Amino acid sequence: ERTDDYGGPLENRARLLLEVTEAMRAAVDDEIVIFIRFSATDWADGGWNEQETSIVADWALERGADVADISAGGNISGVKITVGPGYQVPLAMYVKEHSHLPVTTVGLITDSHLANDIVATGKADAVMIGREMLRDPHFALRAATELRADIDYWPGQYQWARPKN
Repeated sequence: ERTDDYGGPLENRARLLLEVTEAMRAAVDDEIVIFIRFSATDWADGGWNEQETSIVADWALERGADVADISAGGNISGVKITVGPGYQVPLAMYVKEHSHLPVTTVGLITDSHLANDIVATGKADAVMIGREMLRDPHFALRAATELRADIDYWPGQYQWARPKN
């Protein structure tokens, strides 16, 4: 176990993140949004958890962070994680309910209706789409069509393919 200023109690383990957040806020204009990507749990017994994430999220807010992007896992090999559509949403919900920092969520969100439901029901303030955007670079436009959203922006090159409602 570490015994320096960056190990041991939660305050010390969060120190680097908070120092970097504070330095970033000092270096950029207020209209620049600072996202902090949290792994809200490492899925290990006795490991990092959403309770600690919520505490550190508030500390990050005090130092200039604007949004907590809630993810999980990937830090410890061999940990069993049950995955499925939106499987990390409950972690984002917990952090949203127990901190003051707006949250985004991730985790196999590949369906426009699921993404919309997450935000509409207040489970997260926004949804971040990764893999689905890699699979389908036009996912945002498809989602807008599926959700019957009237959007004004389509890249000029794609105007010819825009659905006529």
